[in-house]
Amino acid sequence: MRMDGAEVLKRTLTEDEAAILEAWYISLREGTSLQSGRIREAELQTQAKAVFGQLRDGLSSGGVDADAESYTPLRENLADISRSRAVQGFTPTDTANFVFSLKEPIFEALRRKSAADASALAAGVWAAGKVLDRLGLLTMEVFLASREEVIGRQGQEIAELSTPVVRLWDGILALPLIGTLDSARTGVVMENLLQAIVDEEAEIAIIDITGVPTVDTLVAQHLLKTVAAARLMGADCIVSGIRPQIAQTMVHLGVELNVISKATMADAFALALRRTGRKVVRQQAAEERC
Repeated sequence: MRMDGAEVLKRTLTEDEAAILEAWYISLREGTSLQSGRIREAELQTQAKAVFGQLRDGLSSGGVDADAESYTPLRENLADISRSRAVQGFTPTDTANFVFSLKEPIFEALRRKSAADASALAAGVWAAGKVLDRLGLLTMEVFLASREEVIGRQGQEIAELSTPVVRLWDGILALPLIGTLDSARTGVVMENLLQAIVDEEAEIAIIDITGVPTVDTLVAQHLLKTVAAARLMGADCIVSGIRPQIAQTMVHLGVELNVISKATMADAFALALRRTGRKVVRQQAAEERC
């Protein structure tokens, strides 16, 4: 007759709960989670106790199938823990060890309880390994998905912060670009610039590429798309910050921006003032003429 591993495991968890939990606490304290300072010991113990109880409840009717309905509260709890750890900056190893570190205390408890019955010991060890391995994989899947979401959101925020639209004068905007332009970032640049043109009723937009490391055919295409979109909104564009090295590269590649360009933003700003019927004069010179 085959021994029921789930029953052996559930009985061991129930009868030896205090010892298993204490051994698990010790293992968690020796890990890097507490040492990193990202979580308090009391919170870690609360999480461990809740997971332990939900594991025992899941075994009661779900057997060793960690995907069964009876394990739903445990899976949801572990998912919440994984997501919070992804946001808090825990490593994948720290997150996975929260579940996998429970193995050794359970195996030791099974050895104490079933040392005289080899079949019961084997069944219990198999059941514990099957359940904890599946839960550990679930924890890692949620953690990695949450980490990718955090990285994606941070990338979007960085892209928005690195493309500020600055109001230089009435009707004159400046868009200083830093870093490489790609399709995704061009969309952010275009959206920010067009919204600023509408908000400020701008006539001229200066796109400064001093911080762009290199301009190739693809980057030029992205710039032209931005310029074309700005023109559709009624604003002329001036490109500034084309360094000698970039100018040579563009000539060799045969890249044509087909837009007014200036070497520096100062030159572009002076041109923008002239095109809007303004000029800047020194105060002393103005007073002498008077």
